[in-house]
Amino acid sequence: MSSLAADIISWPLIVAGSALYVIGALGLLRMPDVFTRMHATSVSDTLGAGLLLAGMMVQAGFSLVSAKLAVVLLLLLYTGPVATHAIARAARYAGLEPQLHVDKEDGS
Repeated sequence: MSSLAADIISWPLIVAGSALYVIGALGLLRMPDVFTRMHATSVSDTLGAGLLLAGMMVQAGFSLVSAKLAVVLLLLLYTGPVATHAIARAARYAGLEPQLHVDKEDGS
């Protein structure tokens, strides 16, 4: 693949992945409780990492570097949701409850 074609394919992937990380960071700051914060960051983290690594794989071409990036991607796709689930269970075990829309209406 030519360098121009690789740039045309990879840069939108890298920019989109970076944008998702920024959106996740904003969600981390804006969301009211631990559960919605985890949701915002875990979704953007999984998809953002996938897009970033896909863009890097296109830049690397068909090589050992792409294989290593694919292994990192698989590792992130597996461990990210598992870690988020473990954190959510720990938060529930610690007594934290999700903030519901009904709670906001009652003023409590």
